[in-house]
Formats: sequence, structure tokens, C-alpha cells
Amino acid sequence: MGKKVAFYTLGCKLNYSETSAIGRLFAQAGFETVEFTGKPDVYVINTCSVTENADKKCRKVVKEALKHSPNAYITIVGCYAQLKPKEIAEIPGVDMVLGASEKFQIVDYITDLTKQEKALVYNQPIAEAQAFNASYSYGDRTRTFLKVQDGCDYSCTFCTIPLARGTSRSDTIENIVRQANEIAASGVKEIVLTGVNIGDFGIRDGKRQDRFLDLVKALDEVEGIHRIRISSIEPNLLSNEIIEFVAQSKRFVPHFHIPLQSGSNKILALMRRRYRRELYVERIAAIKRIMPDCCIGVDVIVGFPGETREDFIDTYNFLNDLDISYLHVFTYSERENTPAAEMDGSVPGSQRADRSRMLHILSDKKRRAFYQTQLGKTTEVLFEADNKDGQMHGFTPNYVKIQAKYDPLAVNELRNVKLLSVLPDGDVEVEEVAEVLVH
Repeated sequence: MGKKVAFYTLGCKLNYSETSAIGRLFAQAGFETVEFTGKPDVYVINTCSVTENADKKCRKVVKEALKHSPNAYITIVGCYAQLKPKEIAEIPGVDMVLGASEKFQIVDYITDLTKQEKALVYNQPIAEAQAFNASYSYGDRTRTFLKVQDGCDYSCTFCTIPLARGTSRSDTIENIVRQANEIAASGVKEIVLTGVNIGDFGIRDGKRQDRFLDLVKALDEVEGIHRIRISSIEPNLLSNEIIEFVAQSKRFVPHFHIPLQSGSNKILALMRRRYRRELYVERIAAIKRIMPDCCIGVDVIVGFPGETREDFIDTYNFLNDLDISYLHVFTYSERENTPAAEMDGSVPGSQRADRSRMLHILSDKKRRAFYQTQLGKTTEVLFEADNKDGQMHGFTPNYVKIQAKYDPLAVNELRNVKLLSVLPDGDVEVEEVAEVLVH
């Protein structure tokens, strides 16, 4: 009887795409993938260093894993495994820790499933992690996260990602188009492009060989994929050319997620961000000028060292005045080996929490206001496979979340709908106005 493996992923879309790639390696080696509770022989836990309490979360997942399968061989991979391999090795029940480069050779490392008294650690310095490992997520019938870039050459003072993932590097356009064709052949209708800093796409062997715009143009020609979404792009890398191309493209949807982090130029300088708020205003205006219905999401960090109440109010007012659609709010937390951790002006935890709460309320207000502008319009929705209390969900091209009565025939289909009203839970109610667009 073949061996069984289960996966657990913490963190970002990039991690999900990489977990899927690792899953395919196990499948090629004859392993059967099972649910977390399916008593596997091996657990692979893919960790994150960005979210708070990485150690606590990792310990909890390991503990839960051993409850379901006490003799399972537990391997930890991902950003936290690269940054803190010794700490992870000391978690009871962990058998192996693999760094950023080693995780894609995981099947070669797991030769013997005997539980270890002391965890084995394979973790080369991040400076040696130069290879690009292609990956895309698999399993969600509706959309796939396709990794196009890894690592980062920026040096934001709060961020550990360059320490965990190394320098910026990318796949070739030819390889990515080939993967997009594979995804299309599997019946998936939407691709989300992901990476650490995808606007910096095109660096191979330390040299720039392509531009992100070149990739976008090539992917726009892939038959069988109906939507392509850009997951997140730095404002200084979002050029007018990219905006103009997306506006008239066949497949790229009117939805951008653009990290801001702070609306205060003082804080942006302390963070070592590569733009000031004036550029951000220009980017939003450029998008809305040619795509008035475009959805724009924003990342923002509250409680960064040195952020006074006045700086925060400056950020709040800046965001309130911007024509944006929603916020992803992060509460600053200290990260070892980052310049910000040594900075003066630490903001008390209670103030960080208060500021986070204010921005979450603002985000809800922004999303509802954006949804209100879309009511009465007819658009297409790509339906998800969920069924909650007889209701199913889906998204319009510009990322309006809709709710409709569950219909198994609608799963992974594009249907034309009219947007009627914003429901109390924040989703939009719709009525169908045409037959199925694409099966």
C-alpha cells in the first residue's frame, strides 16, 4: 500500500502555489495526498515569516498533526524554516527542516520515514538560493495561483522576505506561458499571478532579461483562460504602459492590489519604500481615468516605529480621500534582523490595535461605497464551489463578491448577472440575466 502525505500552508498565495508544486513531487514519487485528518505517513507544513506568531502557529499545527497521526514524519518548509531552522528543529515532533532551496528537493531528502530523535536540518545560506522553482496551485477548480517571480532586491526596513527568499529572480516567459496552457487545459478559468515582487519580473542570473509588461502581453494571448488577475504590484513598478494594456486587454481584469504601507511621507522614508505618497496618488488617478470601475486594494501597516498619532491621522485622511476599494491592514510587529526592530519610537500595542480597528472600519466603508457604485450594472460572475447555507459566491472581473442561491451547475461557470443590492454581510445580491457564458 502506498504512503500518504498531507499538507498545511501558512501565509501567502505564493506559499499556496509552492505547496501545490511540492504536492506534485510527492504524487510523482507515488504518494497519495490526503486531508490533514487522513492519518498520513508524512506531514509537510509550509510556514510564513510575515504573519505574527510564526513560532506559535507552527507549534500548534505540529501538535494537531501528531494528534491525528502520532507516528507521522513531520517536515517543516517555507520562510520561517529558512529564517529560524534551529528554533523549529527544537519543536517536539519535528523530524526535518528544509530551507528555501532544499524544499523543492523534499522527496530526495525524505528517504526514511523513521521518526527522528533530533530533527534533521538542511538549510543553505539564503545568498546561495539562486534557482527559480516554478509552481502553481492546484485543487481549486475556479482559479490557480501561478508563481512568476521569487525573492526581492528591495530593502524595506520592516521586511524579512529578502532574508527568507533571497534576491529577485524569475522564470522565462516561455515557461510561464507553457504552465498557463497546462492550467487552461485543466479547466481552470482564472489565473492569479503571484510572486514576492512581481512588478520586478524579468531578472535571471542576476540580469534583467524581460519586463513584467512583456509577460502580461504574452499571457494575454493564452487561449482557454478567461481571466488573469495581478495579485499585488508595487506603485513604483506599475507603469502607465501596464495600466493602459490592462484597460484594453482580452484577459486581464480591472483589479489592482497596490501596497501603500503608509500615507505619511515621513513613515515611508523610515520604511525605505521606493516612492512617496504623491506618486501613489498619480497611480490611482491614472487607473481610474481609463478604468473608472477598476477595483483597487491597498496594503497598509499601522504602528510602525516613529508613527505618531498625527502620522496615523495623516494616513487615515489620505486613504479616506483616495478612490480605492478596500484595505488589507497589517499591525506592525518586530522582526529580528530588520532595521525597524532597532528603531526608536515604538508604538504601544494598545495604540497599534486602535489604529488597526479604525482602518478596518474604513475598509468596510470603502468596500461598501465601491459596491454601491456597481449596483444596477450587468457583468459576469465566475462562481466558486462553496455552498454555505444554500448560498454560493463568486467574483466579478473587478472583484465584487456576489452571493446567489446555490446551483451545482453554476460552479466554475461564467454567468451574466445584474447587481441588485449590497446585503447586510457585505456581499452583493444578483439576478441572472442571461444563460451561461462559458461552461
